[in-house]
Amino acid sequence: MSGAYGRVLVVDDNRGIRQLIRVNLELEGFEVVTASDGAECLDLVHRIRPDVITLDVVMPRLDGIQTATRLRADPRTRRLPVAVVSACTPFEVDAGVAAGVDAFLEKPFEPSELVRVVRRLMREERAPSPDGGRGAGRAGSTAG
Repeated sequence: MSGAYGRVLVVDDNRGIRQLIRVNLELEGFEVVTASDGAECLDLVHRIRPDVITLDVVMPRLDGIQTATRLRADPRTRRLPVAVVSACTPFEVDAGVAAGVDAFLEKPFEPSELVRVVRRLMREERAPSPDGGRGAGRAGSTAG
């Protein structure tokens, strides 16, 4: 684990959103690496070994749902916590749950809620449940 509290890979095609998420997480002691779409995320993930990934849904080249699906299909990233930070429409939430997304945060979000979701996912990642999974929360939505 890097940074005081861990490393987060933030994936969003909007530079302003990436920067907003980065600043809020860095202020809380996280190390943050960013990617502009899902294809870049998949290129980086094995090199930087994040503790959590945040994904936008609508992105060029490879969207967030496709990215989550590929992360879950790879044995090396299957258990890596993934949070969708997006509009969180019913379609996005349903598709995200089916793809194995662990949490959802609706845009616009409160910075404190972002930090809470990332911290929760890091705790679950480090404390596997007795059945070998990461614990509850895979289908739990933080969207309102």
